[in-house]
Amino acid sequence: MVPALLLLATVLTTLAAGALQRGVHPQAILAHPWLLARGFPFAATLLLILGAHECGHYFASRRWGVEASLPYFLPAPTLFGTFGAVIRIRGRILNRNALLDVAAAGPLAGMAVAVPAALAGLALSRVVPGGGEGSASGLGLGTPWLFDLAARLVLGPVGEGSDVVLHPIAFAGWCGFLVTALNLIPAGQLDGGHIVYTLFGHWHRPITFGVGIGLLAMAYWWEGWLLWGVIVLFLSRSHPPLLDEWEPLSPGRRRLGYGCLVLLALTFIWVPIHLP
Repeated sequence: MVPALLLLATVLTTLAAGALQRGVHPQAILAHPWLLARGFPFAATLLLILGAHECGHYFASRRWGVEASLPYFLPAPTLFGTFGAVIRIRGRILNRNALLDVAAAGPLAGMAVAVPAALAGLALSRVVPGGGEGSASGLGLGTPWLFDLAARLVLGPVGEGSDVVLHPIAFAGWCGFLVTALNLIPAGQLDGGHIVYTLFGHWHRPITFGVGIGLLAMAYWWEGWLLWGVIVLFLSRSHPPLLDEWEPLSPGRRRLGYGCLVLLALTFIWVPIHLP
């Protein structure tokens, strides 16, 4: 019941966010609720990406016999209309192989939707005089290497002094890249922290501490990193033990773990949002 209510609320908040990005005034939405439909391309795409991410975790957990809840979507009055989604994993995970499968499944499933969304949305985007990529809301967006590559493939080289105004579907794809990078931060109990635990074991705590300090330092360039630094340093430093701490990672899963860290580098955005 609770997951369904949260999903319904998040549908409404993401529709509102998408409509606002298209220039619909909040008072107009209150007077004419059907204007929320203008936010459908953004909301549907973003919810598909977030849902795929959490379903990846859910099905990987069930595969290893770990009880997990359905996704809890988190509505929010923000530019995106949501704080994302989470699932609750009940009970301890068997070993490093199981933990890596569960941790990696979310980002990989989310990117499986985010990449096609970004490509399709970029094909609908516009190149106008300006400087730097931006969303339909007019904010300047930082772009990770992978998104830059997608833009070059679809739009070709963008001339100096030109600006890419992202279609809402492309903006939702960009959000999916950002969500993936944030979840793959290699610290605490984020997906990236779980992956670090499977790869490096007892080095998880000092790595988490170093990453947290680094995020606090990065707040000099973007204030949002301050929140993430606090989350890493004070709310998720330790990692719960596995039922079997001695079972080693299989070679294939070790490669998968390092591949996820490469994905972090390809999707990470130093300054995600800025004023143009």
